Amino acid sequence: MSVVSSATRASRALPFPAGAGLARHVVARNVTAFRRAWLLLLSGFAEPVFYLFSLGVGIGTLVTTVTTDGGTTVPYATFVAPALLAASAMNGAVFDSTFNVFFKLRYQRLYDAMLATPVGPRDIAVGEITWSLMRGALYAGMFLVVALVAGMVHSWWALLALPAATLIGLAFGAVGMFATTYMTSWQHFDYVTLAIQPMFLFSATFFPLSTYPESLQWVVRATPLYHGVALERGLMLGEVGWGLLVNVAYLLVLGVVGIVGASRRIERLLLT
Repeated sequence: MSVVSSATRASRALPFPAGAGLARHVVARNVTAFRRAWLLLLSGFAEPVFYLFSLGVGIGTLVTTVTTDGGTTVPYATFVAPALLAASAMNGAVFDSTFNVFFKLRYQRLYDAMLATPVGPRDIAVGEITWSLMRGALYAGMFLVVALVAGMVHSWWALLALPAATLIGLAFGAVGMFATTYMTSWQHFDYVTLAIQPMFLFSATFFPLSTYPESLQWVVRATPLYHGVALERGLMLGEVGWGLLVNVAYLLVLGVVGIVGASRRIERLLLT
């Protein structure tokens, strides 16, 4: 009896309802919706590209080389490029899983209509998170092509940069949707900006972590974007070691927590 009850509790905790597998229909709906708005879809990677050429190339004429925390000396643009790739994945995932999900949930009432189909609340959560990480991976993939053409990719480990970007999208997309389920007005998105902007500027994006005071380094290490930046930088610069597994584990755990939390919240909001 205890085994049965434990299995029941586990099934409720995980985002796999009786209609598991129907999340793909939520993804397909998003693909269809953006079919005629593909310019809007692709516009999200423009900001990191602008930063790359304005700061990476512009400041790169003044700061010619940078020594990474791994001890490798590289041109400044090459140093910045992996961080901006991580930011591309973050932007694509987090803004889709916050602004778009909020509109569908609170104003469009799209998810209420979905419940009239076999799609369940947890399918909705998993489907939206899947779409957000796909969008983040799309932005990161386009940015990676730009970096490659610009000669800023110097290691074959960069082949893993896109899967790593997908993991970054998972973490930010899941947590973003989880946070969105608690929002009740557009003003609450100021908190999203308040969280994203400092992370973008200070997660060892433009300067090595060693340049920060020791007390601040621990704060930076606690942010999810830092782990994304460290992972992408290690792969694109060939600084591959066991330490990257810590970054992978951090992002993976954050993604799982976000998926479970968002699934439970969506179920509660739509069925009560």
